[in-house]
Amino acid sequence: MDTSPAPARGPSPDATRAGNALRTGGPTSETDGHTPETDDTDTDSAGPSRASRRRRTVLLLLALTAVTSATALVAGLLSWAPDPPTPARPLTVTEAERLAAMRVTNLRDLRAGVHVTAGAGASRTDLVGWVDWSRPLLYLDVGGPGAGAERGLLQSAGPVLVTRPDPAAVPTPAAPPLVPPADRWRLHRLTPGAGLAPVLDLLLGLAADRPDPSPAMDGGDARWVARDVVAAGPVDVLQAPLPAVTPPTPARAATAGTAATGPDGSTRYWLDRDGRLHKLVTRLPGVGPVTVLLNRIDRPTLRPVDALGGRPGLPRALTDAEQRRLDRLPARLRGQGGATLTLTAPVGTDTNLRGAGWLSWAARTAYVAVADLGVPDRRTLLHRDAAGLSRTDVPAEAGGGGAAETPGRPPFPVPAGSWRPTRAPRDDLDLLVDAAVAAAGPVAQRGAAVRVREDLVAGRTVDVVEFRPGDARLRYWIDRDGSLRRVELHTGPGAWAQVDLSPAVVPRLGPPPRATPPSGAPRR
Repeated sequence: MDTSPAPARGPSPDATRAGNALRTGGPTSETDGHTPETDDTDTDSAGPSRASRRRRTVLLLLALTAVTSATALVAGLLSWAPDPPTPARPLTVTEAERLAAMRVTNLRDLRAGVHVTAGAGASRTDLVGWVDWSRPLLYLDVGGPGAGAERGLLQSAGPVLVTRPDPAAVPTPAAPPLVPPADRWRLHRLTPGAGLAPVLDLLLGLAADRPDPSPAMDGGDARWVARDVVAAGPVDVLQAPLPAVTPPTPARAATAGTAATGPDGSTRYWLDRDGRLHKLVTRLPGVGPVTVLLNRIDRPTLRPVDALGGRPGLPRALTDAEQRRLDRLPARLRGQGGATLTLTAPVGTDTNLRGAGWLSWAARTAYVAVADLGVPDRRTLLHRDAAGLSRTDVPAEAGGGGAAETPGRPPFPVPAGSWRPTRAPRDDLDLLVDAAVAAAGPVAQRGAAVRVREDLVAGRTVDVVEFRPGDARLRYWIDRDGSLRRVELHTGPGAWAQVDLSPAVVPRLGPPPRATPPSGAPRR
């Protein structure tokens, strides 16, 4: 008997059709729906026609939407008008207080970077650098097509202005070097109300130790104009007259308190929420339009040049070691015998003297050839001895030669000439040379001394010691070996004149031949 299992049978055709119908939701018999051949034919013919119609409908709707949007946009552009500007209005109480305290805020912040444009067109002058309101001190590079003879570096400390002319500098100024050059600085006279004088007075006058009177808030000249954004952030643009500025000297009083105006008749200030000034636009008589840009984060410590006294330092009493060096100075100088000297003396209103020569502390004499930068073809020979001071004027070639900036030493032996003797010093030049010789004299004549700072000269570390004999104001630069390296005198214009000393063997400096005065002339 065959006991092998019966072969498995697949589902019957009817069952297969029934399962397919359940999965597809289609008919359950051949008579209830189309045959497979009939379904394939419908898909190939009717399907593409319906899809094409749908695509055409969608494209038509998109085109209609685009045309409608474009029409609305054009209509909107044709009918658009900008919002009217916010009209100027009187200052609020807060705005008035910020404006009144602006100069105090500047003084509190001490310093700022500045970029000034003064004038327009071919007469425009650009100034780039820094202002230190705490001293006060300006340190600027002057350029632009209208700079003229003032092109170069500039430092101004209150009433004193010194420049370092550089006619070959590029017209576009750049920030000056933080450590200023040591040479070629000269006293410069500003004409009141002309040139850079009004601009410099404006910059220094932007600081005060007390608030200004509060601007009128109702019907006055002070107005809020607009809001703006500068590199430091949002600001308010305020319109008000310039505050009254006290001039640094009576000679420049004509430049102070002048009515300065902006584009609409008054100065405009760009002030932030803390009352810090970032920009100022005004007009100055004799200058024209002036724009001042302040960089409130560019605040390096500035170093005045030697003609302005150098670094201020922290004056204090002398230590015991410093006092001993000062007390032993006269004996040490007499032991050294003498020194060669170079002289740099900004004196008068715009007189800049340069000199070279010898000094003998042992014989208490000095002999110097002096050139005035304003008169380069002439030399003044100055002789100082126990009898007093004498001068004579000679041509440059007979007075040591050399350029006026670096004159040579005086002719030796001392030539005959029309020497003009005087018993007492009569000007700053006489005082400076006399003070260098008198450094080897009695200590009691100096007065109380203070140490101003430590400094460097000729590569040597020195203590700068200041004292005031009589009405004079002198500084000795004494190195750590006890040698005198420089003598400084505070001159009448407020600048500092220097005699630099280098110990050396000097010739015997005999007295100048005295010319016999004419008959009847008084003898000295």
